[in-house]
Amino acid sequence: MPAVSTSQRQAMAIAEHEPDKLYGRNRGLLKMGKGQLHDFAATKEKGLPKKVKKNSHLQAALRK
Repeated sequence: MPAVSTSQRQAMAIAEHEPDKLYGRNRGLLKMGKGQLHDFAATKEKGLPKKVKKNSHLQAALRK
């Protein structure tokens, strides 16, 4: 599965190659398999947004 933003791709690359440098909030990435991390980290950055905005309608539906 490819990454959906450059931030996600970078976090996956850090988790794959230098897990001790991850922020605490991203420690959950270490539970992913090495193959999955590689798939996300190997995504080309050309055309990816820096950050993906959250869908407010979807979030509201999940809260109910």
